[in-house]
Amino acid sequence: MLNFKALALNPIAFNLGPIEVHWYGIIIASGVILAVYLAVTEGRKRGINPDDIYDMILWALPAALICARLYYVIFQWPYYQANPGEIIKIWDGGIAIYGSLIGAMIVVIWFCRNRFIPVWLMLDVAAPTVILAQSIGRWGNFMNQEAFGKVTTLHYLQALHLPDFIITQMNIGGAYRQPTFLYESIWSLLGFCVLMTLRHNPHLFKQGEVFLTYVMWYSFGRFFVEGMRTDSLMLFNLRVSQILSIILFFGAIALIVYRRRNQVNPWYLEGTNLRSKTTPIKEKNNV
Repeated sequence: MLNFKALALNPIAFNLGPIEVHWYGIIIASGVILAVYLAVTEGRKRGINPDDIYDMILWALPAALICARLYYVIFQWPYYQANPGEIIKIWDGGIAIYGSLIGAMIVVIWFCRNRFIPVWLMLDVAAPTVILAQSIGRWGNFMNQEAFGKVTTLHYLQALHLPDFIITQMNIGGAYRQPTFLYESIWSLLGFCVLMTLRHNPHLFKQGEVFLTYVMWYSFGRFFVEGMRTDSLMLFNLRVSQILSIILFFGAIALIVYRRRNQVNPWYLEGTNLRSKTTPIKEKNNV
Protein backbone atom coordinates (compact mmCIF):
# COMPACT_ATOMS: atom_id res chain seq x y z
CA MET A 1 0.00 0.00 0.00
CA LEU A 2 1.15 3.50 -0.79
CA ASN A 3 2.26 5.50 2.21
CA PHE A 4 0.64 8.91 1.70
CA LYS A 5 3.00 10.41 4.27
CA ALA A 6 6.06 9.22 2.40
CA LEU A 7 8.50 11.96 1.47
CA ALA A 8 10.08 12.57 -1.90
CA LEU A 9 13.49 10.99 -2.42
CA ASN A 10 16.47 13.09 -1.42
CA PRO A 11 18.22 14.36 -4.57
CA ILE A 12 21.51 14.48 -2.64
CA ALA A 13 23.26 11.10 -2.48
CA PHE A 14 25.93 12.02 0.07
CA ASN A 15 28.23 14.80 1.20
CA LEU A 16 31.98 15.09 0.82
CA GLY A 17 32.64 17.72 3.42
CA PRO A 18 30.92 20.88 2.14
CA ILE A 19 30.34 19.32 -1.30
CA GLU A 20 26.93 17.83 -2.01
CA VAL A 21 26.99 14.92 -4.45
CA HIS A 22 23.67 14.74 -6.27
CA TRP A 23 22.01 11.60 -7.57
CA TYR A 24 21.48 13.50 -10.82
CA GLY A 25 25.20 13.60 -11.50
CA ILE A 26 25.79 10.01 -10.38
CA ILE A 27 23.08 8.70 -12.68
CA ILE A 28 24.23 10.76 -15.66
CA ALA A 29 27.84 9.65 -15.10
CA SER A 30 26.78 6.00 -14.84
CA GLY A 31 24.99 6.22 -18.17
CA VAL A 32 28.03 7.80 -19.81
CA ILE A 33 30.43 5.17 -18.43
CA LEU A 34 28.25 2.33 -19.70
CA ALA A 35 27.87 4.03 -23.07
CA VAL A 36 31.63 4.43 -23.45
CA TYR A 37 32.24 0.79 -22.55
CA LEU A 38 29.73 -0.44 -25.13
CA ALA A 39 31.04 1.94 -27.79
CA VAL A 40 34.63 0.77 -27.28
CA THR A 41 33.54 -2.87 -27.46
CA GLU A 42 31.65 -2.34 -30.71
CA GLY A 43 34.30 -0.02 -32.11
CA ARG A 44 36.93 -2.76 -31.87
CA LYS A 45 34.74 -5.00 -34.02
CA ARG A 46 34.38 -2.29 -36.63
CA GLY A 47 38.11 -1.56 -36.75
CA ILE A 48 38.15 1.61 -34.64
CA ASN A 49 41.05 1.96 -32.21
CA PRO A 50 39.73 2.18 -28.62
CA ASP A 51 42.22 4.99 -27.92
CA ASP A 52 40.54 7.06 -30.61
CA ILE A 53 37.19 6.62 -28.88
CA TYR A 54 38.62 7.56 -25.50
CA ASP A 55 40.30 10.64 -26.98
CA MET A 56 37.11 11.65 -28.70
CA ILE A 57 35.12 11.30 -25.47
CA LEU A 58 37.54 13.63 -23.68
CA TRP A 59 36.55 16.32 -26.17
CA ALA A 60 32.92 15.37 -26.73
CA LEU A 61 31.76 15.17 -23.11
CA PRO A 62 32.68 18.74 -22.11
CA ALA A 63 31.26 20.06 -25.38
CA ALA A 64 28.03 18.12 -24.91
CA LEU A 65 27.65 19.32 -21.32
CA ILE A 66 28.36 22.96 -22.16
CA CYS A 67 26.04 22.97 -25.19
CA ALA A 68 23.30 21.19 -23.25
CA ARG A 69 23.42 23.88 -20.58
CA LEU A 70 23.70 26.76 -23.07
CA TYR A 71 20.73 25.43 -25.00
CA TYR A 72 18.64 25.34 -21.84
CA VAL A 73 19.80 28.75 -20.59
CA ILE A 74 19.13 30.43 -23.95
CA PHE A 75 15.50 29.34 -23.95
CA GLN A 76 15.12 30.29 -20.28
CA TRP A 77 17.04 33.52 -20.60
CA PRO A 78 14.60 35.85 -18.77
CA TYR A 79 15.06 33.77 -15.62
CA TYR A 80 18.85 33.43 -15.90
CA GLN A 81 19.28 37.06 -16.83
CA ALA A 82 17.72 37.92 -13.50
CA ASN A 83 19.62 35.12 -11.71
CA PRO A 84 23.05 34.83 -13.40
CA GLY A 85 24.48 32.94 -10.45
CA GLU A 86 22.17 30.05 -11.27
CA ILE A 87 23.67 29.47 -14.72
CA ILE A 88 26.47 27.24 -13.47
CA LYS A 89 24.27 25.19 -11.13
CA ILE A 90 23.98 22.28 -13.51
CA TRP A 91 23.73 19.83 -10.61
CA ASP A 92 20.21 21.09 -9.98
CA GLY A 93 19.18 19.94 -13.45
CA GLY A 94 18.45 22.07 -16.46
CA ILE A 95 20.29 20.53 -19.39
CA ALA A 96 18.75 19.85 -22.79
CA ILE A 97 19.40 16.58 -24.58
CA TYR A 98 19.15 18.16 -28.00
CA GLY A 99 21.77 20.71 -27.00
CA SER A 100 24.13 17.96 -25.87
CA LEU A 101 23.65 16.06 -29.13
CA ILE A 102 24.46 19.16 -31.17
CA GLY A 103 27.64 19.80 -29.20
CA ALA A 104 28.74 16.16 -29.33
CA MET A 105 28.10 15.87 -33.08
CA ILE A 106 30.23 18.92 -33.84
CA VAL A 107 33.10 17.38 -31.89
CA VAL A 108 32.67 13.94 -33.49
CA ILE A 109 32.77 15.40 -37.00
CA TRP A 110 35.83 17.53 -36.22
CA PHE A 111 37.63 14.70 -34.41
CA CYS A 112 36.99 12.01 -37.02
CA ARG A 113 38.13 14.21 -39.87
CA ASN A 114 41.36 14.93 -38.04
CA ARG A 115 41.96 11.25 -37.26
CA PHE A 116 40.80 10.03 -40.69
CA ILE A 117 38.02 7.89 -39.19
CA PRO A 118 34.75 7.53 -41.13
CA VAL A 119 32.38 9.98 -39.46
CA TRP A 120 29.23 8.02 -40.23
CA LEU A 121 30.75 4.82 -38.85
CA MET A 122 31.69 6.52 -35.59
CA LEU A 123 28.17 7.90 -35.27
CA ASP A 124 26.77 4.43 -35.93
CA VAL A 125 28.93 2.89 -33.22
CA ALA A 126 27.89 5.57 -30.74
CA ALA A 127 24.16 5.80 -31.51
CA PRO A 128 22.83 2.78 -29.56
CA THR A 129 25.02 3.62 -26.58
CA VAL A 130 23.84 7.23 -26.59
CA ILE A 131 20.17 6.29 -26.52
CA LEU A 132 20.89 3.89 -23.65
CA ALA A 133 22.61 6.70 -21.75
CA GLN A 134 19.57 8.88 -22.42
CA SER A 135 17.32 6.19 -20.99
CA ILE A 136 19.42 5.98 -17.84
CA GLY A 137 19.83 9.74 -17.58
CA ARG A 138 16.09 10.34 -17.36
CA TRP A 139 16.21 8.80 -13.89
CA GLY A 140 18.34 11.75 -12.88
CA ASN A 141 15.35 13.92 -13.78
CA PHE A 142 13.23 11.61 -11.66
CA MET A 143 15.44 12.20 -8.63
CA ASN A 144 15.22 15.96 -9.16
CA GLN A 145 11.45 15.83 -9.71
CA GLU A 146 11.72 17.46 -13.13
CA ALA A 147 10.77 16.60 -16.72
CA PHE A 148 7.30 15.68 -15.46
CA GLY A 149 3.94 15.96 -17.17
CA LYS A 150 0.53 17.40 -16.54
CA VAL A 151 -1.52 16.89 -13.40
CA THR A 152 -3.06 13.44 -13.12
CA THR A 153 -4.62 11.31 -10.39
CA LEU A 154 -3.34 8.78 -7.92
CA HIS A 155 -5.71 6.23 -9.45
CA TYR A 156 -4.15 6.73 -12.89
CA LEU A 157 -0.62 6.15 -11.59
CA GLN A 158 -1.70 3.09 -9.63
CA ALA A 159 -3.42 1.74 -12.74
CA LEU A 160 -0.02 1.80 -14.46
CA HIS A 161 1.20 -0.64 -11.77
CA LEU A 162 4.08 1.66 -10.87
CA PRO A 163 6.13 1.02 -7.73
CA ASP A 164 5.18 3.13 -4.75
CA PHE A 165 8.45 5.05 -4.79
CA ILE A 166 7.73 6.34 -8.31
CA ILE A 167 4.18 7.32 -7.43
CA THR A 168 5.39 9.15 -4.33
CA GLN A 169 8.06 10.99 -6.32
CA MET A 170 5.45 12.07 -8.85
CA ASN A 171 3.60 14.01 -6.13
CA ILE A 172 5.02 17.42 -7.02
CA GLY A 173 3.71 20.67 -5.64
CA GLY A 174 0.79 18.92 -3.98
CA ALA A 175 -0.45 17.22 -7.16
CA TYR A 176 0.32 13.94 -8.91
CA ARG A 177 2.02 14.31 -12.28
CA GLN A 178 2.40 12.27 -15.43
CA PRO A 179 5.74 10.39 -15.22
CA THR A 180 6.94 11.61 -18.61
CA PHE A 181 10.53 10.91 -17.57
CA LEU A 182 9.54 7.25 -17.39
CA TYR A 183 7.77 7.25 -20.76
CA GLU A 184 10.86 8.64 -22.45
CA SER A 185 13.18 6.33 -20.54
CA ILE A 186 11.22 3.27 -21.64
CA TRP A 187 10.99 4.52 -25.24
CA SER A 188 14.76 5.07 -25.33
CA LEU A 189 15.43 1.65 -23.81
CA LEU A 190 13.26 0.05 -26.48
CA GLY A 191 15.19 1.98 -29.12
CA PHE A 192 18.45 0.65 -27.70
CA CYS A 193 17.13 -2.92 -27.90
CA VAL A 194 15.93 -2.42 -31.48
CA LEU A 195 19.23 -0.96 -32.68
CA MET A 196 21.31 -3.59 -30.91
CA THR A 197 19.16 -6.35 -32.39
CA LEU A 198 19.22 -5.06 -35.96
CA ARG A 199 22.61 -3.47 -36.51
CA HIS A 200 24.53 -6.74 -36.97
CA ASN A 201 22.19 -8.04 -39.68
CA PRO A 202 24.18 -8.27 -42.91
CA HIS A 203 23.18 -5.87 -45.68
CA LEU A 204 20.61 -4.04 -43.60
CA PHE A 205 22.36 -0.78 -42.67
CA LYS A 206 24.70 1.29 -44.76
CA GLN A 207 27.16 3.32 -42.74
CA GLY A 208 25.28 6.22 -41.21
CA GLU A 209 21.92 4.48 -41.15
CA VAL A 210 22.21 3.10 -37.62
CA PHE A 211 22.68 6.67 -36.43
CA LEU A 212 19.88 8.03 -38.63
CA THR A 213 17.55 5.28 -37.38
CA TYR A 214 18.40 6.37 -33.84
CA VAL A 215 17.54 9.95 -34.78
CA MET A 216 14.17 8.86 -36.19
CA TRP A 217 13.36 6.63 -33.23
CA TYR A 218 14.22 9.13 -30.55
CA SER A 219 12.67 12.17 -32.23
CA PHE A 220 9.42 10.29 -32.93
CA GLY A 221 8.97 9.33 -29.28
CA ARG A 222 10.21 12.66 -27.97
CA PHE A 223 7.60 14.54 -30.00
CA PHE A 224 4.73 12.84 -28.17
CA VAL A 225 6.35 12.81 -24.72
CA GLU A 226 7.17 16.50 -25.05
CA GLY A 227 3.51 17.24 -25.69
CA MET A 228 2.68 15.86 -22.24
CA ARG A 229 5.25 17.94 -20.35
CA THR A 230 4.62 21.20 -18.55
CA ASP A 231 8.24 22.42 -18.45
CA SER A 232 8.95 22.56 -22.18
CA LEU A 233 11.30 25.15 -23.59
CA MET A 234 9.22 27.47 -25.75
CA LEU A 235 9.76 29.56 -28.86
CA PHE A 236 6.87 31.79 -29.99
CA ASN A 237 4.40 29.62 -28.05
CA LEU A 238 5.73 26.48 -29.75
CA ARG A 239 7.58 23.68 -27.98
CA VAL A 240 11.18 23.80 -29.18
CA SER A 241 11.75 20.06 -28.77
CA GLN A 242 8.68 19.23 -30.82
CA ILE A 243 9.83 21.51 -33.62
CA LEU A 244 13.27 19.88 -33.59
CA SER A 245 11.75 16.41 -33.40
CA ILE A 246 9.76 17.00 -36.58
CA ILE A 247 12.78 18.42 -38.41
CA LEU A 248 15.06 15.60 -37.29
CA PHE A 249 12.58 12.81 -38.01
CA PHE A 250 11.82 13.81 -41.59
CA GLY A 251 15.37 15.03 -42.16
CA ALA A 252 16.75 11.61 -41.23
CA ILE A 253 14.33 9.87 -43.57
CA ALA A 254 15.21 12.23 -46.42
CA LEU A 255 18.93 11.74 -45.80
CA ILE A 256 18.65 7.95 -45.88
CA VAL A 257 16.72 8.09 -49.17
CA TYR A 258 19.16 10.59 -50.69
CA ARG A 259 22.26 8.62 -49.69
CA ARG A 260 20.80 5.35 -50.96
CA ARG A 261 19.92 6.89 -54.32
CA ASN A 262 22.92 9.12 -54.93
CA GLN A 263 25.87 7.67 -53.02
CA VAL A 264 27.73 4.41 -52.84
CA ASN A 265 28.36 3.85 -49.15
CA PRO A 266 29.88 0.81 -47.43
CA TRP A 267 27.80 -1.43 -45.23
CA TYR A 268 27.96 -0.83 -41.51
CA LEU A 269 29.51 -4.24 -40.84
CA GLU A 270 32.41 -3.47 -43.19
CA GLY A 271 33.74 -1.10 -40.54
CA THR A 272 36.82 0.93 -41.45
CA ASN A 273 38.02 -1.69 -43.96
CA LEU A 274 41.33 -1.61 -42.08
CA ARG A 275 40.85 -4.73 -40.03
CA SER A 276 42.96 -6.84 -42.37
CA LYS A 277 45.93 -4.62 -41.38
CA THR A 278 45.39 -5.16 -37.69
CA THR A 279 45.14 -8.08 -35.35
CA PRO A 280 41.96 -10.01 -36.16
CA ILE A 281 39.18 -9.32 -33.71
CA LYS A 282 37.01 -12.24 -32.73
CA GLU A 283 33.27 -11.74 -33.10
CA LYS A 284 32.08 -13.11 -29.79
CA ASN A 285 29.46 -11.28 -27.81
CA ASN A 286 27.58 -8.94 -30.12
CA VAL A 287 26.71 -5.78 -28.23
